[in-house]
Amino acid sequence: MKNALVTGCEGQLGKIFISELLNLNYNVIGIDIEQKSKNKKIKYIKCDITNSSELNEKLNPKIIKNIDLLINNAGVSVFTPFEDRTVKEIDYVFNVNLKAPIVLSQIIFNNFFKPQKKGCIVNIASIYGLVSGDMKIYSKGDRRTPEIYGSTKAGIINLTKYLSAYMAPFNVRVNSISPGGVFNNQDQKFVEKYSNKVPLGRMARAEELKSTLRFLIDEGSSYLTGENIVVDGGLTSL
Repeated sequence: MKNALVTGCEGQLGKIFISELLNLNYNVIGIDIEQKSKNKKIKYIKCDITNSSELNEKLNPKIIKNIDLLINNAGVSVFTPFEDRTVKEIDYVFNVNLKAPIVLSQIIFNNFFKPQKKGCIVNIASIYGLVSGDMKIYSKGDRRTPEIYGSTKAGIINLTKYLSAYMAPFNVRVNSISPGGVFNNQDQKFVEKYSNKVPLGRMARAEELKSTLRFLIDEGSSYLTGENIVVDGGLTSL
């Protein structure tokens, strides 16, 4: 039975990915800074992933015996206007969205993937690592996609490509998924405006990302690495 490590396990996508991994008979370790998971089927580690010392302590190979799959899923954003962006906000998003995946990938590679000469990483990026958010679809009070979020997700896509080349000699594959907008009870007017931009005419359902994850971690995709798979209903094709 394979072992997977998923960051941001308490979030919307984290829970979806974990349910799919459990269906695929993975042992799952979930990391989050929030309250302890109520999912008794996973091993839960409460940890601030921006704290490298804490990560190294809790992911010590003397404690965690083996990892076959790392999913860098944890992500945050801020929603104040660009004119008011603070350095604290920039650091917060950068540290969670980009710095932590780099540190985690290094820890897992050094402790598990490199010694066992195999492994798989799936990074969760975003279409906003490829295109800018359309300010025309937002109304006053909407949670606008900020510049720092898109910048970190662009960084994740580039990190994916770099790590795929660096880790290939050790039989480690690294790919990323860039979801478009996922429905999560957003304001109806925003949902309509966003959906009108999408060729398929709607936002994604979180469950629709399961099949992409399943494909990337399956042995059938053993020749696929360094790729960023966009799941956005065709929005970035326009």
